Amino acid sequence: MAFAGANYLAVVVAALAGFGVGAIWYTVFGKAWLDALGKTKDELKAEGGAKAVPFVIALVANLVMAIMLSGLMGHLGNVTIRGGLISGFFIWIGFVITTMGVNHAFSGASTKLTAIDGGHWLAVLLVMGAIIGAFGV
Repeated sequence: MAFAGANYLAVVVAALAGFGVGAIWYTVFGKAWLDALGKTKDELKAEGGAKAVPFVIALVANLVMAIMLSGLMGHLGNVTIRGGLISGFFIWIGFVITTMGVNHAFSGASTKLTAIDGGHWLAVLLVMGAIIGAFGV
């Protein structure tokens, strides 16, 4: 099930696991996240927060991230659990948290929101990297 160095089963499992990490993360940090966002559950529901669209977008985004992480790991030739953890961390620190930090700074978001959302993406990338690495090429 591998093509050009990518194990597509690993990519799908990693994407679903990343989505699951998000579900767990925001269940645990949901109250703190709402506080950092400055909104209530009712305000989010009124804005359409309970609809399926954000979840579909999150699932597709996780799939794209898993594909790109797999491609990067394959390109580097380090498709191992350790390589996945290192790649996931480097992507997070080099691209994810930096762009989030800039966007949150200019939008006036709290550092607490940046920490919660940034921590989520770190966990997602680490889990994805470990899964892709565990499956191998």
